[in-house]
Amino acid sequence: MTPQRAPLDFLAPWMARQRWFANKGSLPLLEEIGCWSYETDEPDVEVVTHLLLDHTVGKPALYQVPLTYRSSARSLPAGLVGEFEGRFIYDGPHDPAFTAGLLAFIAHGSETTGDRTWAIGRHTAGTVADGLVSRVLTGEQSNTSIIFEAPGATPLIIKLFRAIHDGENPDVVLQTALALAGSTAVPASVGHVVAEWSDRGEASGLAKGHLAFAQEFLPGVEDAWRVALAAAEAGIDFSREARELGIATAGVHATLAASMPSSDATTEEIDAILDQMHGRLAAAIREVPALSANGPALREIFAQAGVATWPAQQRIHGDLHLGQVLKVPDRGWVLVDFEGEPLRPMRERNRLDSPLRDVAGMLRSFDYVSGSLAVAGQPGGAEWAASARSAFSDGYSEASGLDLRDNRAVVDAFEVDKALYETVYEARNRPTWLEIPVAALRRLSARVAT
Repeated sequence: MTPQRAPLDFLAPWMARQRWFANKGSLPLLEEIGCWSYETDEPDVEVVTHLLLDHTVGKPALYQVPLTYRSSARSLPAGLVGEFEGRFIYDGPHDPAFTAGLLAFIAHGSETTGDRTWAIGRHTAGTVADGLVSRVLTGEQSNTSIIFEAPGATPLIIKLFRAIHDGENPDVVLQTALALAGSTAVPASVGHVVAEWSDRGEASGLAKGHLAFAQEFLPGVEDAWRVALAAAEAGIDFSREARELGIATAGVHATLAASMPSSDATTEEIDAILDQMHGRLAAAIREVPALSANGPALREIFAQAGVATWPAQQRIHGDLHLGQVLKVPDRGWVLVDFEGEPLRPMRERNRLDSPLRDVAGMLRSFDYVSGSLAVAGQPGGAEWAASARSAFSDGYSEASGLDLRDNRAVVDAFEVDKALYETVYEARNRPTWLEIPVAALRRLSARVAT
């Protein structure tokens, strides 16, 4: 049976209001490039995933929009899109007909061919219990997360990627590789959905990428940002926890290096990374002209990194900070969200990179805890952050065998690069926090010998 085509003019105003729609303030100009159906046991519902291309600005953005079409209304107010031509249309993640079909598609390793599309579910590990009840996790931005729970069953979460891209999603690839290698520093993987669709922008005319990722759900836990901030606000030393986080990060890097390709950093790769850093510096100075006074010292940091010895390139988290780590009782720190920097193209996020980028990201995150206290007028944060940063570095160095003190030039360069990114972001979006990265850049500049 041919799947229901999406009513594009009807959907456009609804899409413009969704948190995952990137082009805020504009009505999407939609083109459907493909769709397919999921099987359901309910007689009066059709479950269809639509791939909708938005042409309103710049390069077209592709969205995954699963919908259910019902002949009669259901009590699903949070998911109601509206009534169209006598049928009630619901946002799929809020409708149990879609969520049950999606979970079964993954658990059974099903495959389907739709209109200009092909999709397959891959069950990688674990048991999917019967009778799981779904709900949508609130607060998501670019994705939609669906929780599946039942008494006595292991809870699961499926992350539904809303904005989709050609290429493997590192969130799926890296966490699956880590889990299958036996790492407990990531949630256990269950499976995923991968699809192929028509794409005029590709030489082959086709694109392929991940659409959903199912894994263990860890309920009732806090992320490391909240844990660290609470400790800092209370004046509680965080050295032990930070050291353990350094050890956990090193363990993840070691498992990724053993499970996936790695290579020595070439001169060309190092030069390309440093060129990007210089570009970020130029952009930050344009945004915050006062930084020009620190320009020579920051360029010297990049120059010192250019003549230093770099560790091997490998797969890394790519956007590591305290908000990407969970504190799980009787298990310790668990790293999540391996998608990498969201603004980087998918192909770039899948390249080998330096593990020191992750180290620098976490060091910056401890600095942000301190800075947030300063913004609130609370003293003592700087000493707290210095202790946490030192302990994290010690734990990472001990567990990895890569002494960060011997790699200080490269760590500093990555930390400067991250702070420059933060500077542009804060100047544009949160100017009251601008002093946090700017102060870090002044501190790092002062370490350069004059």
